Amino acid sequence: MMTFTKTSEQIEVSSKETKANFLQEVMERLEDGILILTNAGEIVHANASAYHLCCQLSQGSFDSQLIPPIIWKLCQLLLNTHNLYPEKNLILSDEIMLDKSNTLRVRVRLVKLERFITSCLLVTIENQYESLKNAAIAEIRKYDLTPREAEIWRLYRSHNSYKEIAAQLYITINTVKKHMKNIHAKRQAFVAVHQ
Repeated sequence: MMTFTKTSEQIEVSSKETKANFLQEVMERLEDGILILTNAGEIVHANASAYHLCCQLSQGSFDSQLIPPIIWKLCQLLLNTHNLYPEKNLILSDEIMLDKSNTLRVRVRLVKLERFITSCLLVTIENQYESLKNAAIAEIRKYDLTPREAEIWRLYRSHNSYKEIAAQLYITINTVKKHMKNIHAKRQAFVAVHQ
């Protein structure tokens, strides 16, 4: 029996089934998509985020038995490369732009699972827009930005130009520059204090 303790909470993991259910629940709550595939491209497991992101890649018509071609090409490249360099533990990565502000980072690696004779493909799909948004929220708190600075910083971190930020917030470019100057000063002050 294994026991994990965190503050006053105690989680007991007693059987293989309980462990599997626990891991399943953790995987389903991940923001990143997780796909486990056979070398033939059959889905062994996919969490809810993976289905959602694959549906976006397939423009709304995702067949749960077929991997989006852009992901499968990366998987095939890894398999071919692994055949040339079997001793290396390779991870291939690619970025897929869905639109101007939404990019997915796809990573593929081989993993050896006990119940399979050959290695499986572990595919992680990260929605970079969501990752940037979460990073911006953390930075807003970390640097103690005002509400207006927070709006500007969130747009800036989403790769908007000063001109685009000004247009979206109905302010002048000079106002954006002024706020960005304040934000950078707060960032530098934070770094100076925490070094």
